Amino acid sequence: MHAMRLLATSRPLQWTELPDPVPGAGEIRLRVSACGVCRTDLHVRDGELPGIALPVTPGHEIVGHVDGLGAGVTQLAIGDRVGVPWLGATCGTCAYCLRGAENLCDNARFTGYTRDGGYATQVVADARFAFRLPAGGDDVGFAPLLCAGLIGWRSLVAAGKGTRIGLYGFGAAAHIVVQVARWQKRWVAAFTRPGDTSGQAFARECGADWAGGSDQAAPQPLDAAIIFAPAGDLVPLALQAVRKGGRVVCAGIHMSDIPAFPYRLLWHERQLVSVANLTRSDAEDFLRLVPLVGIQTTTTAYPLREANRALLDLREGRVHGAAVLVP
Repeated sequence: MHAMRLLATSRPLQWTELPDPVPGAGEIRLRVSACGVCRTDLHVRDGELPGIALPVTPGHEIVGHVDGLGAGVTQLAIGDRVGVPWLGATCGTCAYCLRGAENLCDNARFTGYTRDGGYATQVVADARFAFRLPAGGDDVGFAPLLCAGLIGWRSLVAAGKGTRIGLYGFGAAAHIVVQVARWQKRWVAAFTRPGDTSGQAFARECGADWAGGSDQAAPQPLDAAIIFAPAGDLVPLALQAVRKGGRVVCAGIHMSDIPAFPYRLLWHERQLVSVANLTRSDAEDFLRLVPLVGIQTTTTAYPLREANRALLDLREGRVHGAAVLVP
């Protein structure tokens, strides 16, 4: 097999030939057909997350077909098309797992971070955290759903049932979430980098009712806002944009420091919360919705060997929708 490997943080990924992996008990092996490129992959590459299991193969928006079964796997079969997300395994015994919050598991393992991911021709995954994908659709189009879609969905649920939603940072997650929110008959405002008129046009094409720069005010107060961009200075702006009792959800795994802000922005029972990882229930609920909503992803495909170029394009804001690697 071949993989784009991270040998040291803050260094380019390296094209590497490796022995074909062998699935252990409870695991499956996939022949990877597509793997989305997520901003979290940049945080891994840049060493901004602790405890990276170097060397590691990044990638946690994996679509593939089962071509190997470990002992004890009965829920999947050779040839099944499945998706593998960020949360790669949990212990099932810690206090968080026992109370149904496996996204906070003390002993979790994460795809493309603490276990090898999908920037490869093959990958081994825990069968419990591999999900059959809806029929139809192409593998490249499904890849962004495995993180951008799942985290976006969890964030939208955390935002509550308000009818006016703001999305800060209109990238892979937001371009999926806006479709779900509009299907739910919500009004959606999209906030991009100031001056990013092409990004704002893209947001409107995806269904946003209003789009503008993050330095602009929405035409009406928001019930909730979701921050996808890893920029802490958006938090005070989002708090200012939501109504009394409104909620701001921080959706990223990493964010720059939040600047000091006056208490009046939080007063009147506004809430500031974060989401972390996902649960298997999130995946099952969201994947059931995909055909009902008719979600369409906008993707730019790159050959696997060009993972470094895909990461750079993502960093520089040159990707509308999602970048996807294809072996």
